[in-house]
Amino acid sequence: MAIISEYHKQTQSVPDHVGIIMDGNRRFAQRLMLQPWKGHEWGAKKVEDVLEWSRELGIKTMTLYCLSYENLKSRPKNEIDMLLGIFEREFGKKETLEKLQKNNARAFVIGKTELLPKKLQAILHNLEEKTKNNTKHIVNFAIVYGGREEILDAARKIALDAKNGKIDPKKIDEKIFGSFLLTPECKDPDLIIRTGGEKRISGFLLWQSAYSELFFTDKMWPDFGKDDLMAALEDYNGRKRRFGK
Repeated sequence: MAIISEYHKQTQSVPDHVGIIMDGNRRFAQRLMLQPWKGHEWGAKKVEDVLEWSRELGIKTMTLYCLSYENLKSRPKNEIDMLLGIFEREFGKKETLEKLQKNNARAFVIGKTELLPKKLQAILHNLEEKTKNNTKHIVNFAIVYGGREEILDAARKIALDAKNGKIDPKKIDEKIFGSFLLTPECKDPDLIIRTGGEKRISGFLLWQSAYSELFFTDKMWPDFGKDDLMAALEDYNGRKRRFGK
């Protein structure tokens, strides 16, 4: 709490929307000579901490990259099965919904959720439905998400509407295109943080992150601490955002 209080004293700007690419769970487990899914279990616990810190800071929107579309297809089946089991447990427990309701936070799940097991789909849908009237915070959970897939799906929907005469192709602009994406309720992310040492965005919010500030840290996601979040925010506040100007 002291670190957060000190941050508020020293800075005037808190990003409205922060996205996090939560990388390094598998390498964290490997370092401890554990099975890969053990790293995902540690990572799931870290999500709770970071959401609490972001709420204390006044960050209105968080988007968390939980599972990419590409990883669903490429990772070993037993690892994916264990990860989906963790999702089912964490999103399904009553404490998850209770915290969202207590903090007046609305949950969205973005991605190709139709590829998930039916039981998990139902749990995620219930979380969205039960929090749909909350207005203070937004938490986007990107699950089976791919930025290229999101853009392609939006283009397909726009093309279909144009074909059916619902939209004039000449009037399609950034605002209209953005309304067909998976985050129409949110402003574009101000800051994107990637843990795990890699310096790329791996398809995360490709359209929305056009002018986002990027922050990379070597910390593995389960090791990511409050001081690391503060470091990212302090770095963000040291930059002059130009938005292409």
